[in-house]
Amino acid sequence: MTARSDSLGHEADPPFETPPTKPLEALFRPALVLMSGRLVGFVVAFAIPMVLARVFDQTDFGTYKQLFLIFGTLFGVVQMGMAESLYYFLPSRSESSGRFVFNTLVTLGTLGLGSLLGLWLFRNELAATMNNPVLAELIMPVGLYLLFMLMAVVLEIIMTIRRQFVAASISYALTDVARALFYLTPVLFLADLRVLMLGALVFAFARLAATVVYVGREFGGELRPDRQAFAEQARYAVSFGIAAIIGTAQTTFHLYAVSNAFDAATFAIYAVGCLQIPLSDFLMTSTSNVMMVNMRERLLAGDLEGAVAVWLDGNRKLALIFFPMVTGLLVMAHPFIVLLFTDTYADSVPIFMVWTLGMLLVAILTDSALRVFALTRFLIFQNLVALGLVALLLQWFLAQFGLVGAVMVTLVAASVVKVMALERVRRALEVELARLLPWKSLAVTALLSALAAAPAWAVVATLDAPELVVLAVAGPVYVLAYYFLLRHFGPLERGEKEQLGRWVNKPFDWLRGAA
Repeated sequence: MTARSDSLGHEADPPFETPPTKPLEALFRPALVLMSGRLVGFVVAFAIPMVLARVFDQTDFGTYKQLFLIFGTLFGVVQMGMAESLYYFLPSRSESSGRFVFNTLVTLGTLGLGSLLGLWLFRNELAATMNNPVLAELIMPVGLYLLFMLMAVVLEIIMTIRRQFVAASISYALTDVARALFYLTPVLFLADLRVLMLGALVFAFARLAATVVYVGREFGGELRPDRQAFAEQARYAVSFGIAAIIGTAQTTFHLYAVSNAFDAATFAIYAVGCLQIPLSDFLMTSTSNVMMVNMRERLLAGDLEGAVAVWLDGNRKLALIFFPMVTGLLVMAHPFIVLLFTDTYADSVPIFMVWTLGMLLVAILTDSALRVFALTRFLIFQNLVALGLVALLLQWFLAQFGLVGAVMVTLVAASVVKVMALERVRRALEVELARLLPWKSLAVTALLSALAAAPAWAVVATLDAPELVVLAVAGPVYVLAYYFLLRHFGPLERGEKEQLGRWVNKPFDWLRGAA
C-alpha cells in the first residue's frame, strides 16, 4: 500500500496495522476513564463560583470574571496550535516524540513571556476597554498565571496520546481539586482579589512543576530541540493557531462588548448567565481527545471506513449524555442559578437558558474531525464567518433583546458554522448525508430527553421549597425517568445496556456485600 499525502501536501507516514478493536473498547471506555477522573473536579469546580459569589460583592465578582476572561482569551489564543499539534504528530512519529514535546514547551514558554510583557505594557488601555480601572492593578498576576498554565497544558495531552488514560484521569481530578483549594482557601480568610490571585499563582506553579517532572521521566534524553520537527509543527500549527485566534475572538466578542458597554456589576450578571459547565467541558474534551487519536490511527492504517465508525460512535455516545444534560438544565435553570449564586443573580437565568442551548452544538465533534484531517484552513474560514456574523449582528440583538440578545447572536453564528463544518467533514469522510451523523440515534435521544423532562418540570413548577430541595427532588426524578427510557427504548447496543445495568447495580451490590 502506498503512502498517502495529507491535506498540507506532506507525505504521510506509511500505514501501519492497528489491532482490531470494537467501538466500545476503542472509544467509550478510554473516554469514560478520563470522564470519571474529571467528575471529581466537576463537583469541586462548582465550589469556586458558589463561594466567590457569596464572599465578593457584585462589582468584585464582576472584576474576577473579567480577569479570568482575559486569561481564558489569551490561553486559547497564545498556544497557536502547538499543544494541539501533538495529537497529530505523536501517534505517527513515536521515534521523535521527545523533540516534538520539547519544541512545544519552548514555544509555549516564549509565547507566555511575550503575553506577560504585552499585558503589562498595555494594562491601562485594557482596563479602559473593559470599563474597569481596577484591572490595571491585577494584570501582572494574570500574566504570570497564563505563563505557568500555558507550559503545563501538555500534561494530559501527552498522557492521552500515550494511552495512559488512568494517569490522565487522576491528573484531571487532582488539578481541579487543587485549583479549588488554592483559589478559595485564601479568600475565606481575606476577601480580596489580590489574595485570590496569589493562591492561583501557587497552584499554577505547582502544576507546571508536576508537568516538568512527568515530561522529564517520560522522555528523558529525547527532549532536545529539532529544527525540522519544529518546521513541521509550525506548518501544521500556524493554520490551527490562526483559527484558534479567530475562534476565540468569535466566542468572547460578546463578553468584551457587554463589559465595554456596562459596569462590572452588570457584567457579573451576564457572565453568570454564560456559565461554563465543567461537566460539559470534560465530557466533550475526553471524548474528543480519544476520538481524534483513534481516527488518526485508522487513517494512518488506510482504514477510512474505520475512521467513519469512530466518528459516528463518538457523536452518538456524546449525545446520549449531552442531550439530557441540556434538557435538564433548561428545566431546572432557575433553582440551579439561584442555588449557585443567590437571588442576586436571578436575572442571569434567561441568559443561562439561551447559553445552554449552544451546548447541543458542542455534542457534534466537527472541529475534532477537521483537526484529524489537518483541515485547519477550513477552521480559519468557519471562524471568520462566525466572527463576522457576531460583529455584524450583536448591536442589533443587544438593542432588541437586551443582555439576552448578546448571547442569542453567538448561538445563531455557531449554528451557521456548524452546518458548514458538517458539510466539510462529510466530504473528508467520503460519506453521503445519510451516514454523516447517527441521525436516528440523535432523534431518539432528543425525544427521550424531552419525555423524561416532563415529570421534572412538574416538580419545579409546583414544589414551593428552597432551591436545594427543588433540585434534590427534580434532579433524581429526571435522571430516573431518563434512565428508564434509555434502558428500554434508547439507541444502545446490547453490551452497552448490560454495562449500564452493571453501573447502576454496583452501589446496591456493595451495600449487599457490606450487609
